[in-house]
Amino acid sequence: MQRREFNQHLQRSAIALALAPWLRAVAAPADKPRVWRSNPFALGVASGRPRADSVVLWTRLLFGEEDRATGAEALRVKVEVFADAALKRRVQKTEIMTDDARGHSVHVHLQNLQPSTDYWYRFTQGDACSTVGHTRTAPALNADVRQLRIALSSCQHYEQGQFTAHAEIAKQALDFVLFMGDYIYESSNSQYAIRKHSGEEPKTLPQYRERYEQYKRDPMLQAAHAAHPWVLMWDDHEVVNDYANDMDRNYSDPQQFLLRRAAAYQAYFEHQPVLLGPDANNPANMHLYDQLSWGKLADVWTLDCRQYRSAQACRDPVRGGGRMVMQCDELNDPARTMLGATQERWLGDSLSQSKRQWKLVAQATQISPTNVPAPVGRSYWNEAWDGYPEARKRLLQTVVDAKLNNVVTLGGDVHCNVAANLRLEPNNPQSPIVASEFVTTSITSRGLGDKPAAVIRESNPDLLHYRSDERGFSLITVTPKEVRCDFRTTKFPAGVETGFKTQASYRVKSGKPGPQAV
Repeated sequence: MQRREFNQHLQRSAIALALAPWLRAVAAPADKPRVWRSNPFALGVASGRPRADSVVLWTRLLFGEEDRATGAEALRVKVEVFADAALKRRVQKTEIMTDDARGHSVHVHLQNLQPSTDYWYRFTQGDACSTVGHTRTAPALNADVRQLRIALSSCQHYEQGQFTAHAEIAKQALDFVLFMGDYIYESSNSQYAIRKHSGEEPKTLPQYRERYEQYKRDPMLQAAHAAHPWVLMWDDHEVVNDYANDMDRNYSDPQQFLLRRAAAYQAYFEHQPVLLGPDANNPANMHLYDQLSWGKLADVWTLDCRQYRSAQACRDPVRGGGRMVMQCDELNDPARTMLGATQERWLGDSLSQSKRQWKLVAQATQISPTNVPAPVGRSYWNEAWDGYPEARKRLLQTVVDAKLNNVVTLGGDVHCNVAANLRLEPNNPQSPIVASEFVTTSITSRGLGDKPAAVIRESNPDLLHYRSDERGFSLITVTPKEVRCDFRTTKFPAGVETGFKTQASYRVKSGKPGPQAV
């Protein structure tokens, strides 16, 4: 078996391992009502993947010390859905079983709902009842929609700040939260820690579960989940920093690394309101990338920039992962990919066929250039799309070839607020602007220092706005006339001051690519 075939087999095996608990039936539990000594819903509730007729509801039962002795048994969880906040008009009721193999997580694909409709939901198990969550379905596919409001967010290192942005997000009038990766961090940095991770760096399923438990217990994060449906994508820290496909920074044996990745993926599925694959009978076909239509107003794509990407170009032979590289011929290899061939074709086809007014392409990192002058030529950050220039060109060439208007990309990862022009030839004023980009800063994670940020900003004229000194989220408002981005920020570390301000606002007008300052 060739190395490529062997790695593809390992990839399929890793996904199969991650999804295996959901592919078998759970043994029927005893009907005797359970009496809980501690709150099993301590991790809160969530909803996600809104569609015109469905959403995914989530919770996970947590066993305190008093309940742990019986924690391995299968349990039946009741789910109730209401048409009013007072919980007087129940519209659906169902039960689902879960067990220890699934981390006692609960995923309910709630169907037969009405479009553009608010719902409230709760879970019960035995004598315990969860908090009440709110969700909302998407508009009908042919609906004339006046507005779409999204909170774009990413990168929430627990140690580096309070989740005050989520408290702010919970108060907003939103259609959904778009979270683009680094939901947890496996790593620590004592220099910037204002609170501590529990346990050591996660490498096994129990350790990843412990890390998610710590994040999910945060009341501000719980509030944002309970207030709105979420649309989610992962990045690297859900597994380990700067991993690419089957490779980590330490050049670990791929078979061993993919076992770690499978454990991390299972923990992710256990803790998020995601649909567990389009083909539940074939885990090898599971993918997280997806497309969401919002009436006639917008199509939204969420792209997986980790699971299928080529390794970073010109990696350090001792310590792999992201770094600045120069005189790197590997950058221009057309075979290198950020999305993988299958996802790239899927995106190209669906993007070209989209008839909705706005095309929002959400992916984990930054597409616009951040390269800087070097002693010889220029230096490129090989972790973002600057490190995959041929893949970037293919993406933007799709926009040109299909003669698409109103393409706006949304990203995270880099801990910066970015408004940028996207061209086939970055930073070349003779190359037409073909799309627009907004990237949100981090919820908590530290950004670049002022000096390197200034060098990047001054060296890349396509960057209309570039600031990495503040934390927060971006409020994206889509109307038939424009897409507006308000960068909502607070100081680092998040929590040292109360309240959020608008750092800057940009808009993209319909039919005119390129953000404009408001």
